[in-house]
Amino acid sequence: MKPAGVVRKVDQLGRIVLPKSLRKRYQMNEGDPVEILVQGDHIILERYRPRCVFCGNMEEVREFKERYLCAQCITEMSHLKRD
Repeated sequence: MKPAGVVRKVDQLGRIVLPKSLRKRYQMNEGDPVEILVQGDHIILERYRPRCVFCGNMEEVREFKERYLCAQCITEMSHLKRD
């Protein structure tokens, strides 16, 4: 993980402001969902990308009944035999 060289203070509500240069560089726009991850003692912010609930894949993901499924898992499920 490469440090960006930017220091910001946390406000009373626990917020920080991401510098415009970082938002632009990582294509983060107002209203975009951001995922907060923890790795050891590090807090990581990422643009949110939905993952398949079964395999975790982030490619070709579709929403179905408020859950996300990838094309491969959808194909595999379509081949299941009904009892």
